[in-house]
Amino acid sequence: MTITESPLTADEQQVSALVDELLAEFPPKQVDAVTFLGAQFDKGLAWVHFPVGNGGLALNPKLQKLINERIYAQGAPNPVYRNPIGHGMCGPTVVMWGSEAQKQRYLRPLFTGEEIWCQLFSEPGSGSDFAGLSSKGVKDGDEWVVNGQKVWTTLAHLSRWGLLVVRTNPEAVKHAGLTAFVVDMHDPTVQTLPLRQMTGEAEFNEVFFTDTRIPESEMLGNPGDGWRVSLTTLMNERQSIGGTIPQRGSGTIAHLMKEWVDAPEWRKDDATRDEVMKLWIRAELLRLTNIRANNNRKMGDPGPEGSISKMAGANLNKDIYEALMGLMGADALLYGSYEMVRPEHAMEYATPQKAFLRSRANSIEGGTTEVMLNILGERVLGLPGDVRVDREVPWSQVPRN
Repeated sequence: MTITESPLTADEQQVSALVDELLAEFPPKQVDAVTFLGAQFDKGLAWVHFPVGNGGLALNPKLQKLINERIYAQGAPNPVYRNPIGHGMCGPTVVMWGSEAQKQRYLRPLFTGEEIWCQLFSEPGSGSDFAGLSSKGVKDGDEWVVNGQKVWTTLAHLSRWGLLVVRTNPEAVKHAGLTAFVVDMHDPTVQTLPLRQMTGEAEFNEVFFTDTRIPESEMLGNPGDGWRVSLTTLMNERQSIGGTIPQRGSGTIAHLMKEWVDAPEWRKDDATRDEVMKLWIRAELLRLTNIRANNNRKMGDPGPEGSISKMAGANLNKDIYEALMGLMGADALLYGSYEMVRPEHAMEYATPQKAFLRSRANSIEGGTTEVMLNILGERVLGLPGDVRVDREVPWSQVPRN
């Protein structure tokens, strides 16, 4: 019995032909990364589900997997590595909520990595309760004057642009009084300071705005749309963190498997073998779950499946690196240097020890595991929601410390 491949659909044929053109005209190993990624964008192969002219072809997002597999096999650069926040979160938000002028101005250099982006959401008093933020924007003519502080802003020190949400109507209920903007991170009134992690690095930052003037033309959506804009960002963030589809046995689990192969025989007892096997199975289950979610995904924002994958991936990463440290034995204590470093890229894992420390952030960034469990319970299982006593109260009347 022979198994024959299904014939390509019309959309798959269109995408495949464009990939052939891209690889023939711009061989990845013969042109620089910016040139290749710019050509990929121009052919509509950057985000295949985006509109034509904005880096896409208005096709089903699952076709992106076909594109990526072919171009990465030829050594193409990965835009996520160059601009993770921009590619995974800010780009989809701009295309959903931005004006045509904003799409034309921002999307191409965002995809090529020429302009790095950051996401300015969390504040000292509003992390998981993002809608309770207090940074404010006040309208002054055709500008908005912003004052406030943001924290845990990944790669803000490298960013050209930021996706900012502030409170513009304190008399509205907290979810209704928010507005989103694109902010110039090079503005002299924007101050970026490092937040040092236990890895020694400072990929996170705190950002201060002092009478920062933002043109009204840089608003995303309309006044009061900030909560809905942020949901687009957050759902895409969770999808980008937890919804990736690596090759079988690659990614985080590959680090553990390599250490298992290299470890001395006296460390490979039956209990450790059983633990490694269970972690490999969990990694494969998550990979297959993400494939199913990707195949079922329709146009528009990702659904709650992104939150589920993000939560499962965060817990899996932590468990894998804990097992890896145990398998390394005393060598796991040899960290190297905790010297303060301002990294050029986010989530770089130079050593297993560093990856172990950095993995602790996985259950916080992009929404805590507790928030993900709430989304799973309420939006997937239909369980009663949390009691929210401030939901219908104007933000200005909500008691704060």
